[in-house]
Amino acid sequence: MVLEVENFHGVYLLYCTNPKYKGRTYIGYTVDPRRRVSQHNKGSKFGGARRTSGKGPWDMVLIVYGFPSDIAALRFEWAWQHPNISRRLKHVPNKRSSEKAYDHRLRVMASMLRTTPWCRLPLTVQWLKQEYRRDFPVDLQPPPHIPIGYGQIKSKKVKKVRGGGNEGSSQDSEDELPSISSSQSSRCEVCIKKIKSGDATVECLYPHCGVKSHMVCLAEYFLQKEPLQVLPVEGACPRCKGMSRWGDIIRKKQGCYADLMKEMIENEDLASHWAEELHV
Repeated sequence: MVLEVENFHGVYLLYCTNPKYKGRTYIGYTVDPRRRVSQHNKGSKFGGARRTSGKGPWDMVLIVYGFPSDIAALRFEWAWQHPNISRRLKHVPNKRSSEKAYDHRLRVMASMLRTTPWCRLPLTVQWLKQEYRRDFPVDLQPPPHIPIGYGQIKSKKVKKVRGGGNEGSSQDSEDELPSISSSQSSRCEVCIKKIKSGDATVECLYPHCGVKSHMVCLAEYFLQKEPLQVLPVEGACPRCKGMSRWGDIIRKKQGCYADLMKEMIENEDLASHWAEELHV
């Protein structure tokens, strides 16, 4: 089973299996993991990086995704590639002489996920190949809102419908939410004021709720326990109380998650499949 992710921005780790170069690693950015690893293995003439060309085969073993933009992902990529000169990673110890390059890359990545600004982004760590999986050290566990996934992944284009909207905003989707009347849906769930045309709004991530709020109102609601922060990490819907990451709410506004319930079921099945394999 392959996990499909919309609006994909990811930073990946490659591992070389060529006996001559075995153990070498490479860090890169991609919007399409399957295409990118194929390019690396075909060589620079087919779009692969010069550093990996002619040294394959390469396995893409892990990818960190969920960045809000290509710029955010590229900054993460650069810092992961250059931990010794990144001003945000001065606290990370240098590579030990007895430490393998692969283990050092993973240690740096784990430290980055606990460092600002990345510790507040809606990221996911995805292990793509079971045989390369490592447990995070006890003192370098990712924040609770950054899950660890397992299995293959591929990018997926955001679905569009006629009229410029996304599939999730179609009339059929509205009809599936009988618990929200038209008068209720025209008011912000947080400030209770009417939502005017042109107001920046967001919706609850859960299809059975779908309540709307002003973007600023919901952000302030999520930040009640973190008054000194500007960017929310996660919070509970003011109506259904379902927990959502702020970044996922923004992704829904951008057109993602039109098939959210189907994706939730597939993700549960995928996690169960890997759990069974890990216990074999």
